[in-house]
Amino acid sequence: MKTLEQLVRPNIEKLTPYSCARDEYKGEKAKAFLDANENPYNTPWNRYPDPLQHKLKKKVARIKGVRPENIFLGNGSDEAIDLAYRIFCRPQIDNVVAIEPTYGMYKVCADINDVEYRAVPLDENFCLSADKLLAACDKNTKLIWLCSPNNPTGNHLDAAEIERILQSFDGIVVIDEAYSDFSSHPVFRLQIDRYPHLIVFNTMSKAWGGASIRLGMAFADKAIIDLYNKVKYPYNIGLPTQEKALEILNDPFEVDKWIRLLIQERNSLMSALSELSICEKIYPTDANFFLIKVSDAQAIYDYLLKREIIVRNRTRVALCYNCLRITVGTKSENSALLAALRQY
Repeated sequence: MKTLEQLVRPNIEKLTPYSCARDEYKGEKAKAFLDANENPYNTPWNRYPDPLQHKLKKKVARIKGVRPENIFLGNGSDEAIDLAYRIFCRPQIDNVVAIEPTYGMYKVCADINDVEYRAVPLDENFCLSADKLLAACDKNTKLIWLCSPNNPTGNHLDAAEIERILQSFDGIVVIDEAYSDFSSHPVFRLQIDRYPHLIVFNTMSKAWGGASIRLGMAFADKAIIDLYNKVKYPYNIGLPTQEKALEILNDPFEVDKWIRLLIQERNSLMSALSELSICEKIYPTDANFFLIKVSDAQAIYDYLLKREIIVRNRTRVALCYNCLRITVGTKSENSALLAALRQY
């Protein structure tokens, strides 16, 4: 296994991060804040937010079962994705390996950072092969991207195959668990002490109903989190986001209720759709969405669009020909979808 120093880009290893005013003073109160060129009026919005989100991380740590020092908070998970490239991948030299199909931002960020992206197809049932992923790696492979439950397929990746990758690959393994709250499978964020080269993502956008506040989470060994904090912008999470996140996190029982309702609705909706003539196959899912293969994805997508019902057409995605990705909504939203498709 390579050391972290061997994996980090040399310029990042030598980087002296920007030191912001609030890094030098950790308290919440002082007689006078005269250090950051802020306007003294319009409290609390006149002050820069906590750059390391200490209060919020303590709350996240209690709920997620990790230590605060093992948490990075980003402007959505997309910031954590982009920073992984900027920390570990040398442009035009290093490469990453990912499953296909999967979340599109892994490739977008690879292209932005000028890093080769090697996509390894899942099998016809969207199952993962550790051997195929590892075979695609070479000495310049810095990251392996896994999404479980996977987007857009919805299924949970086999934990034994993931373990094989973690034990065999000498680079960084990133597991995106954005949809794990909807799954009954064990989560890998609780394994970061076993695997110092593992990074696990979570988000406020799915089960927690906080997509608009743009808050993503990365859990990893403290040495990796220190690198994230070294490279991130000084005040990447604004005060409104931090405060709203704390408010949402204060009521986990409400979120548990949402999850139960969504899983019930998901099962009912999948069962009803399976009886329609347009349905060719509905794939197993562990998320708050599912992939359905239909007779003509583009025509059905256009038909629903005219009726102001928005789903995702994934027919141009690898292995997803004639497939629609349908997010589970409220009972009334799901009923509207069913009524429309019964009339198609």
